[in-house]
Amino acid sequence: MAGLYFDQFEIGQVFKHEIRRTVTDMDNMLFSSLTYNPAAIHIDHEYAKGTEFGKPLMNSIFTLGLVIGLSIQDTTLGTTIGNLGMTDTTFPKPVFAGDTIRSETKIVEKRESKSRPTQGIVTFEHIGLNQRDEVICRTVRAALMMKAPA
Repeated sequence: MAGLYFDQFEIGQVFKHEIRRTVTDMDNMLFSSLTYNPAAIHIDHEYAKGTEFGKPLMNSIFTLGLVIGLSIQDTTLGTTIGNLGMTDTTFPKPVFAGDTIRSETKIVEKRESKSRPTQGIVTFEHIGLNQRDEVICRTVRAALMMKAPA
């Protein structure tokens, strides 16, 4: 399914994305390696045993990317020009290998582009939840979106 055009989004609209993903230790190791993040809390099981969590935490930037990625099929696949920024990003609960993550999106704002008549800006609030329905990530993302072809 292709994403929605700027014109198809309504303020207050909520999407409960159907795709979920169970995260793995390999996801954490690979993402941390690819991004040159050697933090022991992500990649060293022995070190992590001595922390308050007792095991490695999933890399929060991986979590953020996954929460947004889970939303794409229903919202912006093929209709995004580009991300303009993210604000108010929080990680209220830790994520561990074996957790299953799902995402919900709310449209919080939209406006016509002042300089690009065929585009508009949509502000999305993405919420990531684990298998216990605990919020594990929240972010507000502005994206430049295509308008429907004339």
